[in-house]
Amino acid sequence: MKPGIKQVKVKIQFLNPRGGIPAYQSPEAAGFDLPAALEEEISIKPGERVLIPTGIAVSMPDGYQLEVRPRSGLAFKAGITVLNSPGTVDPDYRGEIGVVLINLGREPFRVQPGDRIAQGVIVPFVRAEFQKVKKLPRSARGKGGYGHTGR
Repeated sequence: MKPGIKQVKVKIQFLNPRGGIPAYQSPEAAGFDLPAALEEEISIKPGERVLIPTGIAVSMPDGYQLEVRPRSGLAFKAGITVLNSPGTVDPDYRGEIGVVLINLGREPFRVQPGDRIAQGVIVPFVRAEFQKVKKLPRSARGKGGYGHTGR
């Protein structure tokens, strides 16, 4: 890892050896690849969505979440993306991480056991303290909705 990049400790439990170890593909990568923990190859038809197990569960430090995001190569080359992107894995969740893939391409897409299907990014977060008010402060944008600020 490159010096100066912040690192946090994430505990990982392997639930299924078919998935493999999440891995960063370069020294400065923000995301690590998540593997498919499948018993056998599956095919995702165009327009179909499938929940793919990763075979791992994690425990993150307080104040951090794991975001599950698409892999850009799969999205561009095959039209495969993460349907609920970014998917959020809360720090108190201890179950297996699953990835909801959807095939937006024109051809069936095959997923093999161990294939890199998505990427995970460990992200800090803050929690809101909601404060009820009678009226919100004015802003330059005001109540302008979708497309209000330009193209």
